[in-house]
Formats: sequence, structure tokens, C-alpha cells
Amino acid sequence: MLAIILALAEPSANLPLPAFLAGCWIERKADDWTEECWTAPKGGQMMGSARTGKGDRVTHWEWMRIERDTLGNPVFHASPKGAPVASFPVVRATATEIEWRNHVHDYPQRIIYRLTADGIYAEISLVDGSKPNRWTYRRSN
Repeated sequence: MLAIILALAEPSANLPLPAFLAGCWIERKADDWTEECWTAPKGGQMMGSARTGKGDRVTHWEWMRIERDTLGNPVFHASPKGAPVASFPVVRATATEIEWRNHVHDYPQRIIYRLTADGIYAEISLVDGSKPNRWTYRRSN
């Protein structure tokens, strides 16, 4: 019985890295903007950076990386403004969508990226989906 519970709790090994994130993405809302850039998967890892601002002023920035754990599953690591790294294990992944969760982190606890017809949809929230922040990115030129 314990083996069944553990199998249901852990995602299958070797879920795909989110290759659809590779490149630079931007969301603009009037004078506000958010950018994310991701390297292509290589060696079981992707490196990312993000920054948010208003006009020519940066108001937030973050270093990120996605790398495989010992089971081969992608883990999201984030360090906003140089803070200690918070890690989020994957809960589901396909070729066009990925979700990570960390139930004990203050905020966010859930991170979702989804490929859309026009770009990338991103969302952070608490585990239950409350207190969401959402972005609709387009490929940056």
C-alpha cells in the first residue's frame, strides 16, 4: 500500500524539461513591463533570468534555473533579488505545460508555465490557486 501511495505522490521519472520556454519573452501593460529569458535545455538544465519594471526603472529581478533531480525530474530553483534559493519540485509536465509546487514556501507555492498560440502564459499562486499573479508573454524581438 505504501508503494502505491508513494507512486501516486511522486511524478514519473524523466519528465520533460520545458524546452518551450527557451528564448526571451516580454509582457507590456502601458508603462509596466516584465521580461524573462531562458536558455535551451542542455545537460539536464536551463538557466533563466527575469526582471520587472516601469518605464526605464527595474523594480524586481530574479535568477532562476531548472535542473533535473536525482530521479530525472525538473526542479525549479528561484532566487529573487539574490535571496536564498527556493526550490519547487515538478508535479506535472508535458511538452507544452509544466507545474511545480512547494507547499512550505511562503509565496509563491505553485508555478505554472504554458505554451499558448501567441506565446507563454505564466502564473504563480498559493497551492490552492489563490492569490494568483499572471503574465501573458510574447516573444521578445
